[in-house]
Amino acid sequence: MKELNNKEYTIGKIRPGHVNWIGAWTLYKKEVLRFFIVWIQTLLSPLITSLLFLVVLTLAIGSNRGLVLGENFIVFLAPGLIAMQVIQQAFSHTSSSMMIGKIQGNIVDILYAPLSPAEVTLAIILAGCTRSIVITIISIPVYLFFVDLEIVNFFYVIAFTCLGSFILGAAGFITGLWSEKFDHMASITNFLIVPLSFLSGTFYTIERLPDILQKICLINPFFYIIDGFRAGFIGASDGSLKIGMIYLLLLSFVTWFIAYYLYKKGYKIKT
Repeated sequence: MKELNNKEYTIGKIRPGHVNWIGAWTLYKKEVLRFFIVWIQTLLSPLITSLLFLVVLTLAIGSNRGLVLGENFIVFLAPGLIAMQVIQQAFSHTSSSMMIGKIQGNIVDILYAPLSPAEVTLAIILAGCTRSIVITIISIPVYLFFVDLEIVNFFYVIAFTCLGSFILGAAGFITGLWSEKFDHMASITNFLIVPLSFLSGTFYTIERLPDILQKICLINPFFYIIDGFRAGFIGASDGSLKIGMIYLLLLSFVTWFIAYYLYKKGYKIKT
């Protein structure tokens, strides 16, 4: 028998500054496959939910109730509903991934893997972004059967989809670390994520709000995500797209750094 070449099986050491691209890609792929396997729940369900909102509101209020930001109400409404799903699904993916890992105990597979905190956090968060992007890609053609949508600025659609999903993916990662049971995660979703997404200009312009509520709304990052995404379709916005872009860029770094720091410290995942 031929002797095995020991050099071929030598285990290398991770050097400072070295990126484990294969490991990070494997974790990312595992997270993406996780939501593709149950695509009816993770991809189809959000689409049906947003379409139901579209149908019910159109029937209740009427599609010809007047112009909103220069467009018919249903054209104004449709991009906001898609963006709302982008927000909620990115958060749902990362928070459930961390929570399930903690409950089932298989989070140790990630903790003991040769992956840095930056690689773990980015891989899981980017998988959440991928889920939101896939939902967006599926939703737009389907919405074309019901609404006369037209993308007038691809940059805004792509940029605000990516920024919004990244921020909520990082927020979901933090929530997953903090939560000790599904009730904790559900409380954040029901009392923070859903209200902020509903009160962010999805169904109306902030011009209809009192001055004090307008100022509060301008602090809400969900407003800039939805407003910027909608601007890519109708070419008009409620707020400043430049300020929104800068605000979301800063917030994406801050939320990721918090997720990175907590995971590095082993917050509620290491004893």
